Amino acid sequence: MLGVFSALEVAASGLSAERVRMNTIASNLANANTTRTEQGGPYRRIDPVFEAVGLDRANGIPSMDRGVSLVRVRGIVEDPRPGQMVYDPSHPDADARGYVTLPNVHAVEEMVNMITASRAYEAGVTSIETVKQMARSAIDIGR
Repeated sequence: MLGVFSALEVAASGLSAERVRMNTIASNLANANTTRTEQGGPYRRIDPVFEAVGLDRANGIPSMDRGVSLVRVRGIVEDPRPGQMVYDPSHPDADARGYVTLPNVHAVEEMVNMITASRAYEAGVTSIETVKQMARSAIDIGR
């Protein structure tokens, strides 16, 4: 059963990582028009950085030798791209020339990322269901 539990753990780590990704996308979309933050300036788009972490259950030491790896969110990084400059002299955050710097969030890009994350999450759920069905079948064979 160790293989079943490893497969479930790997799939669960992927689900957890995609949940973080969905949360960052939601944050980006929610702040698409935020021109002032606590740090000053417009909101900056964020992205999670994923990494593969080896899993060696035999000795409890992380290893990539066995070909089994978990997904872990290494961190959340700000997108370095500049925001869009829009002429709106009546806006409270307009500069001396009347331009406002909007966040570097693009709704279409975020929606594509949301669809990708959603599909990856669905794939993880499907793999968990498949592993569960395989375990049930193995138990039935043993009866």
